[in-house]
Amino acid sequence: MNVLLNKFKEVSIAVAPVVIFVTILNFTLAPLPGVSFLQFLLGALAITAGLSVLLFGVDIGILPLGSNMGMTFLKSNKLLFIVAVGLALGFFINFAEPDVAVLASQVSSVSGGLISPIAIRTAVAAGAGMLLTLGIIRIVKGFSLPVLMLIIYGLAAVMSVFASPDMMAIAFDASGAATGAVTVPLVLALSVGLAAMRRDSRSAEEDSFGLVGVMASGAVIGVLALNLFFRTDGVTGVLEMDHIDTDSLFGPFIADIPVVALETALALLPILVMLVVFQRFKFHLPRKSFRRMFLGFVYVYIGLVLFFVGVHAGFMNVGNIIGHSLAMLDNRFLLVGLAFVLGLLVILTEPAVYVLTHQIEDVTNGYIKRKTVLLFLAIGVASAVGLSMLRIVVDGLMFWHYLLPGFLIVFILVFFFTPKMFAGIAFDSGAVASGPMTVTFVLAFAQGASEALEHSNVLADSFGVIALVTLMPVIALQILGLIYKHKTKRREVRKPNGEV
Repeated sequence: MNVLLNKFKEVSIAVAPVVIFVTILNFTLAPLPGVSFLQFLLGALAITAGLSVLLFGVDIGILPLGSNMGMTFLKSNKLLFIVAVGLALGFFINFAEPDVAVLASQVSSVSGGLISPIAIRTAVAAGAGMLLTLGIIRIVKGFSLPVLMLIIYGLAAVMSVFASPDMMAIAFDASGAATGAVTVPLVLALSVGLAAMRRDSRSAEEDSFGLVGVMASGAVIGVLALNLFFRTDGVTGVLEMDHIDTDSLFGPFIADIPVVALETALALLPILVMLVVFQRFKFHLPRKSFRRMFLGFVYVYIGLVLFFVGVHAGFMNVGNIIGHSLAMLDNRFLLVGLAFVLGLLVILTEPAVYVLTHQIEDVTNGYIKRKTVLLFLAIGVASAVGLSMLRIVVDGLMFWHYLLPGFLIVFILVFFFTPKMFAGIAFDSGAVASGPMTVTFVLAFAQGASEALEHSNVLADSFGVIALVTLMPVIALQILGLIYKHKTKRREVRKPNGEV
């Protein structure tokens, strides 16, 4: 009980800035209609409670499962076994990942149903499953992460030439949606478990990160491959603002509970089945340890239901309304500044960010502080959200105008400047930064702003914000790596008495 209370206090401090941000806007620049503000406060309470329970469940359920699976992979040393289990694990957890389901439904909604949610989810799951398997093989065989990522995104760049412009933005957004509250803790623990079995301690530390980033890149490949067979050129997206229920305080929450409960059950069921199967044939854990892991999944389920009901019913609608209201103001560049502030705050509420930052501090024995990582993540995400709003405000500014130079910077840094360990941390950080709050609140904010501007197309201009939220932290964390590299060199040239 004390652990849960501590989690609740920690999460409350994290969610508070977003609540304050929306509260100030509600009483100043963007008044919310009807009971929307009360819905938002109720949603914030549900998110805080849900995230607290979820993180507790992750600690005792999902993290031990991933760690044990990683060690099982290395003990087996059978490539066929690794490929089969990696493909199944990657496909099922991504197909059922709530973030992917949310993105797919939003794409279908603004495209008038032309782009099927099932098609998007299948493409994301297939691509992520294949790349998760490739990432596992990389750790087992000791291949270079930067080289692998260059090959993957080189392929994505070639495929993007033949893709529809709006579908390209959706494809890169999918990489962020594929790294949600369910997938990230499991994949992070899996990578640590794999790396821990390496004999070289230095390689083990470096290979503890990067698997999430590799898996996320598979979502890009999957959606771009889908677009080769399903063209969307000329499709104009429309956001239906009049569907938002601002009259009934509890109505949206009551309507969302059964839907979210079912989606969350589907998200966890394949992983739970794998836990039982692996326990029977591979793990052979003591009954007490197995029951504790199973109980962890119960906590995760309860936490996810509360979290997503709060996000969907309380946060997403408010994101649409505020984005639309701010874009209607005379000073549209105020929208860009406020979006930057929103990016600073939203990153604090992402569940996977807590898991990753704690894991970075643990794996490096406290050398890399979680608060430092969180600061650079916040700066990266804030820049991404601000740049996304600038693209909506400025007519003619295209998604690839950001993407191309961004990836050039990433790979120049990773091959010539960034320490090896920070390469994996950077790619994982970009992946986890775009979690449930980004997929729902920030994307809804962008869609509302895009719908308000005459020159903007919701389908072409609002999508891409998740992709930038994935990209900018990669650059930010590599810059942090350069700072640590410089500090390490300074320490090495000093003598014990402090003289150079």
